[in-house]
Amino acid sequence: MENIKLKEKIGYGLGDAASSMFWKLFTMYLLFFYTDVVGLSAAVVGTMFLVTRIWDTFLDPFIGVLCDRTKTRWGKFRPYLLWVAIPFGVCGFLTFSSFGSHETSKIVYAYVTYTLMMMIYSLINVPYASLLGVMSSDPQVRTELSSYRMSFAFGGSILVLALVEPLTNLFSQMKLVNGGPSMLFGWQMSAGVFAIIAIFMFLLTFSWTKERVVPIVEKKNSLKSDIRDLCMNRPWWILLGASVMVLIFNSIRDGAAIFFFKYNVTGADSFCFTILGGTFTLITVYLVLGQAFNIVGILCVPFLTRRLGKKNTFGGAMACATILSVVFYFLATDMIAEILIMQVLISFCAGIVSPLMWSMYADIADYSEWKTGRRATGLIFSSSSMSQKLGWTIGGSMTGWLLFYFGFEANVPQTESSLQGIMLMMSLLPACATFISMLFILKYPLTEKKMNEIVKSLMQKREGV
Repeated sequence: MENIKLKEKIGYGLGDAASSMFWKLFTMYLLFFYTDVVGLSAAVVGTMFLVTRIWDTFLDPFIGVLCDRTKTRWGKFRPYLLWVAIPFGVCGFLTFSSFGSHETSKIVYAYVTYTLMMMIYSLINVPYASLLGVMSSDPQVRTELSSYRMSFAFGGSILVLALVEPLTNLFSQMKLVNGGPSMLFGWQMSAGVFAIIAIFMFLLTFSWTKERVVPIVEKKNSLKSDIRDLCMNRPWWILLGASVMVLIFNSIRDGAAIFFFKYNVTGADSFCFTILGGTFTLITVYLVLGQAFNIVGILCVPFLTRRLGKKNTFGGAMACATILSVVFYFLATDMIAEILIMQVLISFCAGIVSPLMWSMYADIADYSEWKTGRRATGLIFSSSSMSQKLGWTIGGSMTGWLLFYFGFEANVPQTESSLQGIMLMMSLLPACATFISMLFILKYPLTEKKMNEIVKSLMQKREGV
């Protein structure tokens, strides 16, 4: 195994901590921000998510191709962390803002800023994800690096979930509108704080990591050849399908959670406590518990994969998540302790899957090079970002549309139909996604034995044997 120092592992993890702060803000709070703070309808927001994310999703492979053809003294992928860090932070701040008092101006501003944010997100996250494929050629080291990455990712999420409500409330009190606190200003300033932290983290990732894996043959083939190789890559298609379903599962549950606790859960308003002047509600406890046990699941991944293999670990986690999500449906809305326990168990399963996806995409990059003689790390890893965006697009849009379908209206008591719909979005609908993901992964062909053969063959070719 290659000896990668702790500092570099931490540096790599910080990059996803930066991304995940805004990813979590988007998945958990952006729909709520647009509906309950800006005042847009859930249907309008759902359509916006679909339109902007579809375009951005299919931009990712072209960014991957661009990265594969980038040549600098820092490597192919690391330079983007330096170049795009500040634009990422600025766009994050602008996304949690609004413009004008009329609905049309608000919608136009939301479309423009959110589209720009998603493009910048791709421009920094595709090369960041691809970096895993060139930091090490050892599959087990990649799993370890991926575990660091996802642990820091959920650490960044915990930071956001723990601080966003206290910060928003604090900043809201600093600016009064019509005699009351300005929630819009509170969200703007909170996003600004997280943007500064994210910029700093990305710059540390650039500084502390190194690219090591050099292709057998530097790429001179055309984009058409790259795309053709990818389309013929069966493991890529299988993992793409499984990953999309995982993201649909996460995005529907995450997007519905804040509505579930605001409108469904009995006694949620009375459950709160104060620490250092900040008020923490039941939704904050629920979300932080989820992120914490995501990390516990991630920490178990190296142990599980050494004994079960990546494929079996992935499939088993999805099977358990399916069963637990079905059980969630039968919980009464006043069973707060049981709801939190189910969140712990489901989050543990979801955490197991997170680093496996990234490690398996690195294996697929090796498989592609072994099969075709050409390495397209950026293009293949861009598909991981694409699967994230596609799953997030479908799940996020479905969340808005389903709320509208079930009769949801912001800031008013909900009908029985809308309450039942929100419960379905927390349970049975995500269960369908995890079940389909499990079916996909059962067909995944790159077992540990097969990958050991591929890695050995590639090492021999690189050494000229």
